[in-house]
Amino acid sequence: MNYSPELKDALLRRMLPPNNESITKISREEGISEQTLRNWRDKARKEGYAAPGTDAVPDDWSTQDKFLVVVETASMNETELAEYARKKGLYVEQIKAWKDACMNANGGIAKEASRLNRELKDSEKERRKLEKELQRKEKALAEAAALLVLSKKANAIWGIQRTNDQRLRSRKCCTADR
Repeated sequence: MNYSPELKDALLRRMLPPNNESITKISREEGISEQTLRNWRDKARKEGYAAPGTDAVPDDWSTQDKFLVVVETASMNETELAEYARKKGLYVEQIKAWKDACMNANGGIAKEASRLNRELKDSEKERRKLEKELQRKEKALAEAAALLVLSKKANAIWGIQRTNDQRLRSRKCCTADR
């Protein structure tokens, strides 16, 4: 069913602040389905009008609705703001508080994100350092294992067991040649 734009506007004014009449009440009085009225209200919200999603008092409005009010009033002077607040059934102090909340909304999050990024970079550095140390130790272990295998093969071939004194002398000998 098609409704005139004048009727839609009149009913929207009744649904929006300062009137904030319930959709159920308007539906009963006008004979228009509640869903149609909700659709009109939602469309008005999408177009940027501060239209709370419920019949809630302004302090219980959604953050989106409060933000829309802040955006609408951003360029207003004190007189215009007071007039706007009266039309919407709000207090100037509420709007100012909402504006402050919007301005400070991301302050703590940005600091926390910065701290977490620093921690992430530090842990990445530590991880890379530990990986390098692990690779170095794995190489040393592989070299020791290779020397042990070669030593066992040499013993198997020549059948000679060297004493600790002989090992020490051969090491001194080898290091002196270098």
